Amino acid sequence: MVGIILASHGEFANGILQSGSMIFGEQENVKAVTLMPSEGPDDIKAKMQEAIATFDDQEEVLFLVDLWGGTPFNQANSLFEDHKDKWAIVAGMNLPMVIEAYASRFSMNTAHEIAAHIVETAKEGVKVKPEELEPEEAAAPKAVQDDQPKGSLPPGTVLGDGKIKIVLARVDSRLLHGQVATAWTKSVNPSRIIVVSDAVAKDDLRKKLIEQAAPPGVKANVIPVDKMIEVSKDPRFGNTKALLLFENPQDVLRAVEGGVDITEVNVGSMAHSVGKVVVSKVLSMGTDDVNTFEDLKERGIKFDVRKVPNDSRDNMDEILRKAKNELANK
Repeated sequence: MVGIILASHGEFANGILQSGSMIFGEQENVKAVTLMPSEGPDDIKAKMQEAIATFDDQEEVLFLVDLWGGTPFNQANSLFEDHKDKWAIVAGMNLPMVIEAYASRFSMNTAHEIAAHIVETAKEGVKVKPEELEPEEAAAPKAVQDDQPKGSLPPGTVLGDGKIKIVLARVDSRLLHGQVATAWTKSVNPSRIIVVSDAVAKDDLRKKLIEQAAPPGVKANVIPVDKMIEVSKDPRFGNTKALLLFENPQDVLRAVEGGVDITEVNVGSMAHSVGKVVVSKVLSMGTDDVNTFEDLKERGIKFDVRKVPNDSRDNMDEILRKAKNELANK
């Protein structure tokens, strides 16, 4: 696996390492290296060498630095000179760049490949509101795949094999946020994110915010549960790879009862509220939640309990037992 050095003036590298971990999970073979006010070029160079020495593969190293021409860049460059055929340096480090580098290590094996790939993502991460302030030459990113049925397609038209592909069905009370828009999207590669919620579908502001939060190249929609059931049976969505987001397990059950082909549910986060008990750092459940998950289990649905792809999976049976015990003692 390509090793990554995050290097900066001051604590910036440590901060972006922490932010990346919150969104994409803890990473192996990644080190933050900082140049503090009391230190000089030799200090940060020594830190870089110490960090590289901890990597499993020291042949492939990628430096992400804050500023082209700054001391972290110059010292990375001095090390790079002896490894030009394998190592790479990218300046202008930002969080989209770092997350894209993490995701790229799943499919790319060289620092050169990753360096060339992440530059465009870093640029796309720079946006402005209001939109009219955006430079005219900055074109909106194109969708990876045009999967949306055109208005000219009559009902009954079959695209692909006529069956929507559900690449992830997730329960997350926060719906579309950083971990979903980056880590999970990179992991399962959907062409469309669909928030399935009766309540949110009626809230124009939340709908707009969710649609704007979609990552580049992926469309986002908010629809009620009944509409999702219709979509799952519409052959015009045969080319769609969908990431489904539910606020609660009850909506998942309604969708399954209506015929939506969900075989596994990723349980990400469930917020605490009155009547619920805390069963983990990110999960709170009430009696109805426990009963609903058990109903889904009886229907043969499996559970993947984790926040981000890099996390290890928790045991859903143990979580449900804990929730029942806590609720009984409440």
